[in-house]
Amino acid sequence: MKKELRLAVAYNVYFPEFDFEFHPSEELVEDMAREVYEALNSAGYWVTLIPLEKNLFEFFERMKREGIDVVINLCEGYLNQSRFEAAIAAVYEMLNLPFTGNDSRALAICQDKFKTKAILRAFGLPTPRGQLVGSPEEKVNLPFPLIVKPGCEDASVGINLNSVVDNEEALRIKIEEIVKNYQQPALVEEFIDGREFNVALLGIEGQGVQALPVSEIDFSSLPENTPRICCYEAKWFEDHELYRATPPVCPARINERLRRKLQSLAVAAFKAMGCRDYARVDMRLSPRGEAYILEVNPNPDVSLNAGYARALKAASLPYHKFWEILINNALERKRKSRWKKEVAWPYIALDSSREQILINLMERATHTSRKGGRW
Repeated sequence: MKKELRLAVAYNVYFPEFDFEFHPSEELVEDMAREVYEALNSAGYWVTLIPLEKNLFEFFERMKREGIDVVINLCEGYLNQSRFEAAIAAVYEMLNLPFTGNDSRALAICQDKFKTKAILRAFGLPTPRGQLVGSPEEKVNLPFPLIVKPGCEDASVGINLNSVVDNEEALRIKIEEIVKNYQQPALVEEFIDGREFNVALLGIEGQGVQALPVSEIDFSSLPENTPRICCYEAKWFEDHELYRATPPVCPARINERLRRKLQSLAVAAFKAMGCRDYARVDMRLSPRGEAYILEVNPNPDVSLNAGYARALKAASLPYHKFWEILINNALERKRKSRWKKEVAWPYIALDSSREQILINLMERATHTSRKGGRW
């Protein structure tokens, strides 16, 4: 099987010149891709790196030329735009190309933090009260303290120590900053001032989802009067004092009852959001012992020094074995696909005209609807 499979580790290239500020989290995606490549190559797989640069058609055309069987999808956007993360997955789906990680629907929904909260609440899962605000003039009907963050970003982009506010003036300033810099509404949430945990989850086709050991962010070394949050600087700048003051602890030093509670909530959130393969759920524990789900992160950072890999190690699951599970998941989904062999299309000719591509996709949609399939 290893010798027969042709794998591609796909990742998006970061272009600093397109950003209003430098985001190391985006630049490090290439390092993560190389770590995955080395792990699979060392395990005996045929594998290649395929970067998503400025030419989108060339990216997919290369997969066709290489005869790729499964894509290890590490693409987190396109041209520095995280909102295109789900779009890349959607193209894999239209091409009927097996890929690891979450599908386009889960990626799109989870990126919208406010919609994620609405779905979690609909499933009866606890999440802090929040409000989506499009301008500093809008009235916010939530009690202080609050935390303000971009409504549709990930990796703690847009979150710093000024994100936690306790008065109207600070609130308005932060809302204006987010709306102006990120061109999107701000999510204003109740700030749960307590311990912060996260749970990595692993889905296995036909077997369900497994919660890995709980991790905690240790805030005990933060300077006095500093908000207890894991902001962008604390997460990505290794030489920053906030990075050193917020070390992760995995497994978390918690009792069995709390561990089961957090893992149970994480699994429920994974299922509610339609996730598959892998995700991470971030949570807070209030001083009264109430757990709140902050975010559901599909396709989280899987670098060797990141939280997910740390949880894999705590669970005694080798890094390459994790990727083998995801590769098998992708192949199993392909096997069970409604697009049967006798009606399977070849790759779209990406060097064709836009009109030809549109006709090809319309033909697929028409056939799928006739067969009662889901487009």
